Amino acid sequence: MNFRRVFVEKKEEFNVESETLYKDFKDYLNVKSLEKVRVINVYDIINSTKEEYDKIVENILWEKSLDYIYEGSISFKDSEKYFRVEFVPGQYNQREDSAIQSIALLLCKKDIQVKHSKILVFEGVDEEELNLIKDYYINPVEMREIDLNAFTYKEHKESDKEIETIEDFIKMSEEEISIMKERYGIGMDMEDLLFCQKYFKDEEKRNPTITELKVIDTYWSDHCRHTTFMTEITDVEIEESLYKPLIEEAFKEYINSRKYVYEKNEKPLCLMDLATINAKEIKKKGLLDDLEESEEINAASIEIDVDVDGKIEKWLLMFKNETHNHPTEIEPFGGASTCLGGCIRDPLSGRSYVYQAMRITGASDPRQSFKDTLTGKLPQRKITQSAMEGYSSYGNQIGVPAGYIREIYHEGYVAKRMEVGALVAAAPRENVVRKSPEPGDIILLVGGRTGKDGLGGAVGSSREHTEESLETGGAEVQKGNPPLERKILRLFRNENVSKMIKKCNDFGAGGVSVAIGELADGLFVDLDKVPVKYPGLDGTEIALSESQERMAVVIDEENLKKFEEYARNEDLETTLVAKVMDNDRLDMVWRGKSIVNISREFLDTNGIRKQTKVFIEGPKEEDYLNIKPNHIEGNSIKDDWVRNMSNLNIASQKGLIEKFDHTVGKGTVLMPLGGKYKATPT
Repeated sequence: MNFRRVFVEKKEEFNVESETLYKDFKDYLNVKSLEKVRVINVYDIINSTKEEYDKIVENILWEKSLDYIYEGSISFKDSEKYFRVEFVPGQYNQREDSAIQSIALLLCKKDIQVKHSKILVFEGVDEEELNLIKDYYINPVEMREIDLNAFTYKEHKESDKEIETIEDFIKMSEEEISIMKERYGIGMDMEDLLFCQKYFKDEEKRNPTITELKVIDTYWSDHCRHTTFMTEITDVEIEESLYKPLIEEAFKEYINSRKYVYEKNEKPLCLMDLATINAKEIKKKGLLDDLEESEEINAASIEIDVDVDGKIEKWLLMFKNETHNHPTEIEPFGGASTCLGGCIRDPLSGRSYVYQAMRITGASDPRQSFKDTLTGKLPQRKITQSAMEGYSSYGNQIGVPAGYIREIYHEGYVAKRMEVGALVAAAPRENVVRKSPEPGDIILLVGGRTGKDGLGGAVGSSREHTEESLETGGAEVQKGNPPLERKILRLFRNENVSKMIKKCNDFGAGGVSVAIGELADGLFVDLDKVPVKYPGLDGTEIALSESQERMAVVIDEENLKKFEEYARNEDLETTLVAKVMDNDRLDMVWRGKSIVNISREFLDTNGIRKQTKVFIEGPKEEDYLNIKPNHIEGNSIKDDWVRNMSNLNIASQKGLIEKFDHTVGKGTVLMPLGGKYKATPT
């Protein structure tokens, strides 16, 4: 394998990254002796001729007026200290991907690969200060330090592994199941595992594969099935306090709503029911006549009238929000970017165009000293800044403006950050077809390829964040690819494409097993047909990978060629990977062997419903609902004003807000007009 190495460094007047890092290290880490920071991008060009390499450097990697270039090797002054980093294997590197795509366009060749890394160079620091900078800069979830001269590119080989069957699972004792659970990293509790054991023993009469247990684990995870919110509340006790009558009255209203909505069909009392009972009640009263109802529930959708050039049209207006607290906690840039990307995918799978986003986040004090960072946590400053960069980068690249940005600071967020994205989308009603899949329908995978990134994300985000998360959670965190998702946005905006789609699911938590697995009761999935980013993935990884920017669409087989042609026009890969069957089973095959074959009825149980009792504590302060301003208690208004202005949540967030694109691109914006909506060009 041949490779040629080139080093590219922005000239001082253009090196914004170096300047930002210099200020960060000098001011936040208090490295007062630091005199200069340099950032050098390293590109290894693999499998190219000298002529091809020269064209790549001159046309893609280097701009003469902006960059310095060093070829082959690089040397540093004795006074300089440095280290080199790269993304850990499996993490998506947008620089590499963009370079490879550009090379394919420039040379019409797809076998040339690019490996990217980065060198940080410092003047004026000693070894101790260098190690401090490393501790702050290198997040082990996403990057690792490598030797200056190392060549770390590896060709992937096909996996020679067989999918393991869990021997004697149906005969295991609880203690043996507990050991098995720990060995394979299963997130299910013992109650659900015993339920699985009974199913395979009584119904299937065989031992499960590891893929089957991991698929069930994903389906029943808190992320996919809201286990916590669906836990049945068997008893409610309210603490004696001044406010007990108010709490009792509110709870009584909820019970009355349940009686009205469900009548004699009592459903388990749970937090999910508490959150949704009001909508169910007003729907039953006939007050939600504009609500769109269908089997697809990826985003809230209402029907509206829109004035388009004087003509009233029926449109669907969709709303969606998403939290990415756990991923952003352990890898801020990727977690926050996929918060927006994941949020966009839901209404996008509903064939609507996303117009605007908002972001509300929660952090502890980002001014906290680096040395005071909790063990196993990233510094609040790094989380806050990197998450901002991730969310804004994704939005700016895909073309979704952020109309509202707000960060809330509270010490409670040191336990886990809050990262919330929300958005608005819309589409003409006639362009959105909702049909139930029928036996014989085909399922296409549209968009990105499958890699190891995001493996175990649904189960991982349902677990408690521990000190080990930074070391072990790398595979659970994805990095989004906004240019690719933008292609899907354009494709689905084509009314001819949209009308072909009977049903669609985005590839969020659970990958193929959930995105395709939820589309119909009976499914045959050929995992060998799923396009992969590189060889070496086994059937379990292909089934569960949460690699981003992919869609699963159900269409009539007769529309296959037309759909593929429209996709090619948007430079999107489309692959037939599954068929709808009439047997009510999820059957997934890899290398000619069925590695998942589970009844839909069993999967849809969502495991054993958990039960709990609730004790509602009363507020401790007697003036809980009547807090008086301090100046009424004897302090001056001036003291109140000064105290208020010193509150971090009162400070201007202009610097944060200006990092986001607030400009709506060329297209259509829905503006309220006399109770209806008017489509206006921008």
